[in-house]
Amino acid sequence: MHLERLTLILEVVGQTGEATVADICEHSDLPKASAYRLVQDLVGVGLLEPVGRGRFTLGIRLKRMTQSDQSDEALIEQVAPALRRAACRHGAAFFLSRLRGRAVEIIHVETPDTGVSFLHPGLGKRPLHACSCSKAVAAFSPSLFNFDKLDGRLRAYTEFTLTRVEDLQADLAAIRQRGYAECVEEIERGMASVAAPLSENGPGATMSIGATGSVRVFTPAFRKTLGPHLTQIAREISAAGRFSPEQDDLQECAHTKSGKETVGS
Repeated sequence: MHLERLTLILEVVGQTGEATVADICEHSDLPKASAYRLVQDLVGVGLLEPVGRGRFTLGIRLKRMTQSDQSDEALIEQVAPALRRAACRHGAAFFLSRLRGRAVEIIHVETPDTGVSFLHPGLGKRPLHACSCSKAVAAFSPSLFNFDKLDGRLRAYTEFTLTRVEDLQADLAAIRQRGYAECVEEIERGMASVAAPLSENGPGATMSIGATGSVRVFTPAFRKTLGPHLTQIAREISAAGRFSPEQDDLQECAHTKSGKETVGS
């Protein structure tokens, strides 16, 4: 439990770039006193560093141990161009989401520049059971839900929200099968969305990309076309950003093979 709390704090700070103890509490559900004590422990061993005004960032010691930057800023830089192209192609708002602590947040949105009318999803947290961006992550991160304790606790945002545990489990199973999630008026009347994880395992399973619009535009036929297109974009982003273990293995094999050929030439 102690190690899990320390790891969660490092994840929150690493994703936001800088964070206060209050930010850490918001995304981890840790009591303020516990979070402050754990942050000081991490500072003491060089895994976090104070940067002034009560904020902390990853320490140099930890940065030396990591190979890639997965902060919001770095992720947005990698993903935004693909979302921008998709937004202009489909005339809808496309978004990037990620798991932070135990909640999924939309951290970036690209909108079409063609003058068409679109709906902006906004930024911030989304409920795990009632939004495509969250369900796309939750379907491939089973530890996020403790189904034994969910009975009667799933909030209904509209009459279409899944509030029965068995219905949610069936929906997550369907998402795993087809590779993308849908939300049709589950969180707000008149709105629909489709989202896919960047990968089905590895770091990419904690991130999703998606699109949102009115139910008038996001018809069943449109969603059926958009879903596979989103999964294809996600695979391309994942391959370029090395967000899945399989991609890391391919990169390593290619490097090893190249080295052997060089030696034998």
